[in-house]
Amino acid sequence: MEKGDCCTATPEYPHPFIHKVKLTRSLRIRGLILGSILVPIRITLAALFFLIMWPVARLRLAGLSEEERARPVTGWRRWLFHPIIWLLSRAVFFSMGFLWVKVKGRRANLKEAPVLVVAPHSSFLDMIVLCPTQLATVVSRSENTKLPVIGALLEFNQSVLVSRKDPESRKKAVTELIERLTSKGYWPQMLMFPEGTTTNGQSLIKFKPGAFLAAVPVQPVLLRYPNKLDTVRWTYKGTSWTEAVWHTASQFYTNMTVEFLPVYNPSEEEKENPSLYADNVQKLMAKALGVPATDYVMEGRVPVSKLGDLSLPLASPGRETLSLLRKNGLEEHEIEAALGKMIDRCLSGAQGSKASADELTSILSLKDKQTAVCICGLYSKDETVDLRQLYFSVSALTDFTNFKNLLHSAFTLFDQEGKGSLSGEELSGLMGAMLGISQHNTGALYAEASRQGLLTEENLLQVLTTHLTYQKVVNDYLQPEEVGSRLSPGPAANGKAVNNGLTHSVSGSLHHNKKLE
Repeated sequence: MEKGDCCTATPEYPHPFIHKVKLTRSLRIRGLILGSILVPIRITLAALFFLIMWPVARLRLAGLSEEERARPVTGWRRWLFHPIIWLLSRAVFFSMGFLWVKVKGRRANLKEAPVLVVAPHSSFLDMIVLCPTQLATVVSRSENTKLPVIGALLEFNQSVLVSRKDPESRKKAVTELIERLTSKGYWPQMLMFPEGTTTNGQSLIKFKPGAFLAAVPVQPVLLRYPNKLDTVRWTYKGTSWTEAVWHTASQFYTNMTVEFLPVYNPSEEEKENPSLYADNVQKLMAKALGVPATDYVMEGRVPVSKLGDLSLPLASPGRETLSLLRKNGLEEHEIEAALGKMIDRCLSGAQGSKASADELTSILSLKDKQTAVCICGLYSKDETVDLRQLYFSVSALTDFTNFKNLLHSAFTLFDQEGKGSLSGEELSGLMGAMLGISQHNTGALYAEASRQGLLTEENLLQVLTTHLTYQKVVNDYLQPEEVGSRLSPGPAANGKAVNNGLTHSVSGSLHHNKKLE
């Protein structure tokens, strides 16, 4: 199955990070009645089993030194406590309505496949897959060790722990992961969710390379929930985790199927290239599931698609900002005036490019602060916004200026020393401002656009408007909608690549139509 090269969610490549349980009026009434009875009982039973697991899990490593804890548990500590925790784990999910789990295929043994890769990842309820995999070792955030019960279970599991905030922790986790997967049976089998986050299951998002770094065989494992009502999934937007628990526990039972596919043995090329290995396994699993394999990822808690080395938001913050402003009654000339204030402030450098929600309310002349808070939320995790991102991502979608002039403004702003060229870091800042989302890897674009180690405005403009990959970024994200549709590449004619908005001759000269003058 070929990957989607689309930048935004389409019917063919659905948005994987949005899921909402669809309830008719009768289903709502039924859920309310059954939920009021079943949910308290099931939550109570699950909590009871968890509480029983807590001390049992702690006992497994009790009395061991740090050195002994760094080795796999064997002997009586394994054969005594492992079956108890397995039974209690199954009891937790049984109490939540997973009365039976259908298993298809054969689980490979440790020597055949040191790691199981599981997809799609739908919610925390997916952890029931640990039961048919005999509590395989997992990778988890180190922050989870502080949670009651969960911390004890991660200790029992001897999980590989990683802090998402600490780069050194990631390096250490990768080293430990490779060491375990290449231990030739010394460490137990591992289980990983290569998507790295939960989705609605309508497509497989790009696999992270972690499970494939050791270049050992993997066994793909598919999860399915063949139920009339899809209650299990918990995603970036839509159904919350509490709603997922309520709706799932309100059902008489929830079906689940775990399918073990044949072991995937990597080729020599895949062993050398973990990303290629991950992509090929993703395609294989997507084909078996009958869904698309996509380049969508969750980056910094923002859903994006990958095009070349750029991260493109599935929901353009610039378009959403324009929509919010227009809903609040701002006329086009008022939006243009507000954008003028933003770029003036950025160019002056006196107040800095960061603005609070209160400042943004004033700049946009909004009647209430809430709209400004919403706009800030499109660009950051707090009530602040980088005005450079806001200005360029919104301006690119309006008719107030054209792309060439906009790029000139951005280049001038980020070329702070006025040397006429940008560094790699400055290019990342410029593209992040234009797209409305931080860019962490623009090395390929820098290499493509730089000449003799210098990245000039002219060269950058040429690459962005003629290179097939980056031209698509400009067309889909950095043009008003009606313009972007006119800039799609046309057929070659007379030795020229015709682009309806641009004509790039073989000699390299660039001619712009009125929009790009």
